[in-house]
Amino acid sequence: MMQTVPRVPPLDRPATYDDLVKLPDHVVAEIVNGELHASPRPALPSTAYFPLAPDWVCEILSPSTASLDRVKKLSIYAREKVPHAWLLDPIASTFEVLRLEGGRWTVIATHAGDEVVRAEPFVEVELDLRSLWAGSTDG
Repeated sequence: MMQTVPRVPPLDRPATYDDLVKLPDHVVAEIVNGELHASPRPALPSTAYFPLAPDWVCEILSPSTASLDRVKKLSIYAREKVPHAWLLDPIASTFEVLRLEGGRWTVIATHAGDEVVRAEPFVEVELDLRSLWAGSTDG
């Protein structure tokens, strides 16, 4: 939970970078409109990985990573039983929705352009694809 940290005198000045530096190591903070906001530092796991697979992954494809994402990473996700994967290609303006079925990926939907879609596992949420392509050169 983010909370405002009481500023040290003089209180008639906005918080500064020096105020951030003086905070103890067990908090993280930011300055917003001159006010210093801090919260407890999140605990990091004791291992370099999480023992549970995520319920969903999303890969943003690029010419330099598409093969890695489609072949090696999807194989790892299948091995680890990740049930859903999305592949977004901002250059081609395409969005593929995959579901793991019997250890193999099944493409359950392919969308493109300026569609508004609902995609597993987040079918309750409408996704306007135009917002995904806004920063691409072709979208």
